[in-house]
Amino acid sequence: MSVWDEVVGQPAAVAELRAAAENPAAMTHAWLFTGPPGSGRSTAARAFAAALQCPRHGCGECTSCHTVMTGTHSDVREIVPEGLSISVKSVRTLVQQAARKPATGRYQVLMITDADRLTESAANALLKFVEEPPEQTIFLLCAPSDHPEDVRITIRSRCRVIPLRIPAPEAIADVLVRRDGIDPEQARWAASVCGGHVGRARRLARDGEARKHREAVLGLPLRIRGLGDAFAFAGDLVREAKAEATELSEARDAAEREELAIAMGAGGTGKGVAAAARGAKAAEKELERQQKSRHTRTQRDAIDRALTDLAGFYRDALVAGAGADVPLTHPDREADIRTAAAQWSPESILRRLEAVLACRTALDVNVKPEVAVEAMMVALHRG
Repeated sequence: MSVWDEVVGQPAAVAELRAAAENPAAMTHAWLFTGPPGSGRSTAARAFAAALQCPRHGCGECTSCHTVMTGTHSDVREIVPEGLSISVKSVRTLVQQAARKPATGRYQVLMITDADRLTESAANALLKFVEEPPEQTIFLLCAPSDHPEDVRITIRSRCRVIPLRIPAPEAIADVLVRRDGIDPEQARWAASVCGGHVGRARRLARDGEARKHREAVLGLPLRIRGLGDAFAFAGDLVREAKAEATELSEARDAAEREELAIAMGAGGTGKGVAAAARGAKAAEKELERQQKSRHTRTQRDAIDRALTDLAGFYRDALVAGAGADVPLTHPDREADIRTAAAQWSPESILRRLEAVLACRTALDVNVKPEVAVEAMMVALHRG
């Protein structure tokens, strides 16, 4: 199985990347992978990095392929933002590493998985280096689109763009069965309701709690019968997102604090203890800041998954009301969707859809989740 088998439902992109990996004349020093969430931007970039380092251009069996795909290759470095943005400090560290010669591979490959989260100063630091990179350095950037709001035009203009599309449900189901060993029927269901997001499909197929949460969210549109319901359901949604973020963070946060304490010589004695203690306090404060930012991002991602499901429901209601012959986002909720289409006018459904999208925008600009979700729920009640 080659590394390209990891890239689901992207034959055109795979063909272009494979040709570049095999032919140095087709290479360029900076690449921008674009596509909607779940399309596999970072997976395609990682597979390309493996093919660049592999003597057989992505065989999937050699040490180079294995280490790149598992994130342990010495010449492939990656920035995965866990907070709300990518800092200039992270980019400068990356740039310093990029100046080195490859240790074992053919290239020094630098990946930024969410380039749309670069701060302005971070983007400027990256631009200076992308303009005049070392000969054997390759930049792989991933972003939702090549729009200036996602990637600055000065960076985008120096990159070769690889647009990815939403994978077909059949392709997603196939990879769930073949690679993850999921039951075929469960895989087909998950692929049909995931909105083209491979990771979401895998989670829905494996995690009963994720399925229960989705059912609860998709039941909301027909259950909001008054302002009391609107505020109660808003509180429930935010509390569940916070609980999920806390559950995901607690064990990791504790392990990081323990590692830091050991690294800073906790429990030690001697002349340097006082100085080490002062340094430890500063390091602990920085770690707490990073963990708080990561917790906030995890909570907002949980809310955003719920909003994406709600947006799909109202989109389906519009489709059903118009009698359009197109697949539903949530085919397993067809009965509720047709009930909503019969009860509400198209204008009312569209206002509800706009309220969900406005909530997503509000969260992106750091509106307090409770406020943004309550405003949305009131709008969903009023129609």
